Amino acid sequence: MKDNKASMKAYWKRNLRYLLILLVVWFTVSYGCGILLVDQLNHIKIGGFPLGFWFAQQGSIYVFVILIFVYVRLMNKLDKEFDVDEK
Repeated sequence: MKDNKASMKAYWKRNLRYLLILLVVWFTVSYGCGILLVDQLNHIKIGGFPLGFWFAQQGSIYVFVILIFVYVRLMNKLDKEFDVDEK
């Protein structure tokens, strides 16, 4: 029982690490590229629109969707590693 508890604690710790990393990426893209770096990014054009505007309106949404798929993949791998996957 104690070994299982230690295993689940390690599982949860790795899950929190994944969440923290993905939240940092989310914050960097949404706040950093959409607000803080918008003036520098606006010098670059994508489809005729400034890159800062594009990140604020479209790019961050694409990154968020990609982060969802990355999280799913990481968690599926983690579940298999700790033998808690759906069989």
